[in-house]
Amino acid sequence: MHAIQPLSAISFGVLAVLVNTTPGMAHGKGLYATEGEALQRAAEIGCISVHENNGRWMPCTDERKLHQQLRKQ
Repeated sequence: MHAIQPLSAISFGVLAVLVNTTPGMAHGKGLYATEGEALQRAAEIGCISVHENNGRWMPCTDERKLHQQLRKQ
């Protein structure tokens, strides 16, 4: 027998997805559609450059540096 989740749990999951959606951002790690968007985010977290990743842009020189900076936040 499967337990039925309350509607509030389902609603919260949908709300979390909507709240975490940022225009231009592909996922929480920081993939951006344009180099300019990634540069803006890089400046916000303390990086001075960006890098390309599979046709998208990410803040910092590489993903390792990005995660280092995000941990400081």
